[in-house]
Amino acid sequence: MLENEVLILRELQRRIIEFRDERDWKKFHNPKDLAISLSIEAGELLENFQWKSSEEAIESRLENIKDELADVVIYAFLLSDALGVDLKQIVFDKIKKNEEKYPIEKSFGSTKKYNELEK
Repeated sequence: MLENEVLILRELQRRIIEFRDERDWKKFHNPKDLAISLSIEAGELLENFQWKSSEEAIESRLENIKDELADVVIYAFLLSDALGVDLKQIVFDKIKKNEEKYPIEKSFGSTKKYNELEK
């Protein structure tokens, strides 16, 4: 990851934390409630696509989709802060695990789950 990208992630997290702290909301932001909130926001994101094709949803609901996606990301940052984990590092760690579970030669162009790929 480029140094500039790391700085952008740090700035995002700093601004999210600043917004929360200015409102004295940290006391409400325990890991359980943040995980619940993240899930709720993901559900609200999904609502934009319900009963529509992807194209129809994007055409008619793009602004709301962007808002809900931002809410999901914000709660992910807040949850990583509450857990004391480095969001960048856990994403890289997960990508590494996924590379092992989904080797290119077995998963390329496939929608199969890792345990359904040819051994």
